[in-house]
Formats: sequence, C-alpha cells, structure tokens
Amino acid sequence: MPKEKYPKPLIFHDGRLAFFPTPSSTLYMFMWLPFSIPLSIYRLFLGTIVYYKWGLALVAYSGITINIKGYSITNPKKISITNKGVLYVCTHRTLLDPVFLSMSLRKPLTTVTYSLSKVSEIMSPIKTMSLTRDREQDRETMQRLLSEGDLVVCPEGTTCREPYLLRFSSLFAELADEIVPVAMNVNVSMFYGTTASGLKCLDSFLFLMNPWPSYNIEVLEKVPKELTCAGGKSPFEVANYIQRELGDALGFECTNITRRDKYMMLAGNEGVVQKKK
Repeated sequence: MPKEKYPKPLIFHDGRLAFFPTPSSTLYMFMWLPFSIPLSIYRLFLGTIVYYKWGLALVAYSGITINIKGYSITNPKKISITNKGVLYVCTHRTLLDPVFLSMSLRKPLTTVTYSLSKVSEIMSPIKTMSLTRDREQDRETMQRLLSEGDLVVCPEGTTCREPYLLRFSSLFAELADEIVPVAMNVNVSMFYGTTASGLKCLDSFLFLMNPWPSYNIEVLEKVPKELTCAGGKSPFEVANYIQRELGDALGFECTNITRRDKYMMLAGNEGVVQKKK
C-alpha cells in the first residue's frame, strides 16, 4: 500500500530489511551477502584508519555517495568568532551522522550521545562521549567539550527513518551562541542501519553492507545571534526554531514525539544501553 494511503502516518518501524521481501529481491539479497560482508569491513577500515586525508575519496570509490553543500563548506574560517568551538546541530538518521559530517568537513569533531554500545564506541573514529540524562552533569560535559573544540549534537536523541523530525531537546541551546544547523538524510536499498530492539552493535556494520548507500548533508547558515539565548530567546524557542529550519530544508514534518516515545512503542523500554560494571 502506498504511504499516502496509510490510515495513520508511519513514523516508527523496526527491523533491518529496507525492501519488500519478494522472492526475487530476497534472492538478490542472499546473492549480495557474500560480497556485502567484506565490503562493510573494508568501509569500516577506511573510516577508522584513513579517515580525513583520503577517507572521502576512498569511501566514494567503495560505493558510498556523499552529497554535501552549504555555508561551512565555502566559509570554513568564518563560522566562529569566539574562542569556543562551534556547535553543529544535526538531524539524526544513523549512528554515523557525526562521522560523515567530520569526514566531509575534513576537521576533527567530538560528538555526544544518550546511549552507545561498547563496540560502536571502540569503532568510532571521532571522540564520542556518553550523556547521563542528568541535565546539570550533561551541561557541564558539553560545555567542557565546546571549550576544547567543535561539537556535534543530535537533539532528537534517537534516529528516525521516515521524513519526520522528533522533538528537539533544548539543552544544546543553553550552551552556545555559535550554532550551525546541519540537515542530514540517508538512503539505503537493502539494510537499515538503525534498530530499537535489535543489536545496536551491528548498526554501522549493516548500514555499510548496502550496495550504494548515500548521505546527503546540507550545512545551513549559522543561527543569527538575535535568535539564540544570547539574543534574549528562551532555549525552547531556539530549539523549535532550529527544528523548523531543518524540517524545511529536508522537507520533513516536525513533531513533538520524543526518544522515550519511540522506544516505548518499539521496544517497551526507554532506550538506554546499560553499562557493564
């Protein structure tokens, strides 16, 4: 059934297959598997070992399409006018969003996440810090990271596969006046690189198993000072403004649905990766 005929909008769904499993498409998937596994390992190697210098070109040769445009690409030295780092606020499509942004900008970035598997943390080529959900502690962590350099945040707190944006946490708006929104979207043909109830350690691996995955990155204009907290706006106004700007750039619908809502619907929990003591 076409999406426009659904009785209700489909915002969340789980599972790994990104195609309707007809006999022919399923056969094609099994024929592709022997090639996809070593290809995924090779792509992971490129991201973790080669990274900035030759990473973008070699990743493209491996079959990944990266389309990037926007303000920070043509004006890389004009974004920040303070000694603090730039805060990149991204839509969240896969775990690899900050990695592809860092690779595309050819500069080291740090990212924060609400929950991350140990395997993903080890494989990440950029510095990754976990948040605790304690607002004061998370604020201190992010302020410290911003004082050390540029920081990437995904204020939705979790990924969404469909053309919707979840509610943005307002915490990031309290921390920086140099805010650059980044609209990110991905396209896959065979496997989804996200899950709510499955093994999160396989997310990046499965995304990179797709024959021709693509990343579309648009770096928007820096948020004007008068529209930040420094200009008198509340954190909620700033977060909602950036959500609308990113939604317009992507053609996505903005919602008030939260990370907790998603995980309660799909997995019956709040989506926290428990750390082993």
